[in-house]
Amino acid sequence: MTASLSRLRTLRDYIRWAVSRFQAEQLFFGHGTDNAWDDARQLVLGALHLPWEMSDSYLDCRLEEDECLYLRALLQRRIDKRVPTAYLLQQAWFCGLPFFVDERVLIPRSPIGELIEHRFEPWLPKTPARILDLCTGSGCIGIACAYEFLEAEVVLADLSFDALEVANRNIEQHGLEDRVYTVQSDGFDGLPKQRFDLIVSNPPYVDAEDFADMPAEFQHEPALGLACGEDGLDLVRRMLAEAADHLTNDGVLIVEVGNSQVHVQALYPEVDFTWLEFARGGHGVFLLAAQQCHEHQALFRARLNRS
Repeated sequence: MTASLSRLRTLRDYIRWAVSRFQAEQLFFGHGTDNAWDDARQLVLGALHLPWEMSDSYLDCRLEEDECLYLRALLQRRIDKRVPTAYLLQQAWFCGLPFFVDERVLIPRSPIGELIEHRFEPWLPKTPARILDLCTGSGCIGIACAYEFLEAEVVLADLSFDALEVANRNIEQHGLEDRVYTVQSDGFDGLPKQRFDLIVSNPPYVDAEDFADMPAEFQHEPALGLACGEDGLDLVRRMLAEAADHLTNDGVLIVEVGNSQVHVQALYPEVDFTWLEFARGGHGVFLLAAQQCHEHQALFRARLNRS
């Protein structure tokens, strides 16, 4: 690989070579891109601090030797170690916003971003004054909400202190320290008696079967943020049992469960979940109003230990 890389001189050379090798090595794309071309372009341009929307006429610019050496090292890690591009660049984009990421947090990719961009219309009965991003990871969901709801107080909660360090860095990066803050919390445990108009969560929800079958790229992400029991719902069951105690009367709960949607529907056939649809793809995100959470709280509590 080193010999072939040494002959590359332009941005176009590196992108073309990367696309060929990414496809030949059957890399996985699902951490911000979904194909070899976009992943290669993101890695090459991002590594050199060049904008994604840069004119293609610049792709024939020749690179300096130190730039070539840096790109070769990143490309070899992407291919040999299956490190996702976002970790190599330590940057991911969500709702059009840049976020610092490393292997302490999942790479942002939730379809909830589409809901945020539309201000959760038509689902919110009123503009939220307090928002909770539960299992926040990098803080991307809560911080994006803060951009859409300029008067809202936003709490970013996570069990992992490592994740909260990343979230705090992103709060500072976006200059939101005056109304966005972090709380260490296992589910709702660190938020006693606190209520919110909107609770949004992308918790760990991957079931045991899917976790075992995940591509190598996912091994770089924290398992704490992915797997959660045999059916993936260990934490979701707890959240449902306690959500009514943390929502205002007009509050709304939105939770992503991905492929574990089938387990949610099997466990709670009596509950009329609203399963949200997405124009840009994505699935397994449900919505419950506070009234529904109260109505079914006894049921949710009764099934806490089922899987």
